[in-house]
Amino acid sequence: MTEQQEASQDIVMTRIGQAMMLLHGGDREEARNRFAVLWAEIGEEGDALHRCTLAHCMADVQDDPADELAWDLRALSAADGLSEERLARHDRALAVRALYPSLHLNLAADYLKLRRPGEARAHLDRARASTDSLGDDGYGNGVRAAIDRLERTLRAG
Repeated sequence: MTEQQEASQDIVMTRIGQAMMLLHGGDREEARNRFAVLWAEIGEEGDALHRCTLAHCMADVQDDPADELAWDLRALSAADGLSEERLARHDRALAVRALYPSLHLNLAADYLKLRRPGEARAHLDRARASTDSLGDDGYGNGVRAAIDRLERTLRAG
C-alpha cells in the first residue's frame, strides 16, 4: 500500500470517529446519515477494517433490531476477512482476535432483542470463550462486564 493510500485509509477512520462523536453527543440521526454516506463510498468489497468498524457503528444507530442484527453480521463477516497486518497499520496495539468478544456480544444482544435465545446463547458463549484476547484495561473489563450482564439477563429470561 502506498503512503497516499495509507493517508486515505486514515481519513476514513477519522470520518468514522467524527460520526461516532455525533452519536455520543446525542445526534443519532446525523451520525446514521454520515455512516450511510461512508458505507456508500466504501461498499461491500471495501477495506475490511473500514467495513468492520463502520458496520459495527451502523448497528448502533438502527431503530429496528433486525437491521441492527444485519449490520452486526456484516461487522463479523468483515472481521473474518481482516488481517493482523491491516489492523496493525491502523493501531499496532490491536489484534484481530480482540475484536471478537465485542462482536459476538453485540450479536447475542441482537438475537435476544429478536427473542431468539438459542442464537443469543451461542454468540454469548463465543464472546465469553474469546475474552482471553482482551487486555486487563477499561475496554476489556467493560466487555467482560457486559458479557456478565447479558448472561444474567439470559438466565432470568
